[in-house]
Amino acid sequence: MFVQTEVTPNPNSLKFIPGKKVSNSGPYEITNKEDMNNELVRNILSINGVEGIFLGQDFISVNKNEKIKWDEIKHIVISLINDFYANGKEFVIDENIKEEDLDLGEIETKIVKILEEKIRPAVARDGGDIKFKEFKDGVVKVQLQGSCSGCPSSTMTLKQGVQNLLCHYLPEVKEVVAIQ
Repeated sequence: MFVQTEVTPNPNSLKFIPGKKVSNSGPYEITNKEDMNNELVRNILSINGVEGIFLGQDFISVNKNEKIKWDEIKHIVISLINDFYANGKEFVIDENIKEEDLDLGEIETKIVKILEEKIRPAVARDGGDIKFKEFKDGVVKVQLQGSCSGCPSSTMTLKQGVQNLLCHYLPEVKEVVAIQ
């Protein structure tokens, strides 16, 4: 198996593409190895300098702290991914980890639809995800995950991309902010 890597706009995040299914339960972010009983996730999070993992449908984004260089850990991550799939595993995660269903009003439903159809695919190409959290008084609150979390260009993307798009389609939206 050949695991490909792709750089992301975030210099501290790298996208690993195993050429196999990664998540059967939608995008999922893990920053604490105790939060998941998965051998691959726990092993990657145990690598010195790794701060988080984001599982997409067909990729794994790994976030590291800026003190560690990719040359020091990239080969370890690739080796762990290769070993995981070589042992006959078909995907990293298959359980249903759906978020709680929010009781959304008309505007919130439209916001989520725009995020799902127009923004999430582009964000996923960069190794991340964006999740709707709240709409109140013209302000949309979203959570950035994976490569987007802590990315130097995420503020610009949020304001020039996401905010402009939502304001264009929905005059009720005045601002978009990211929350942790």
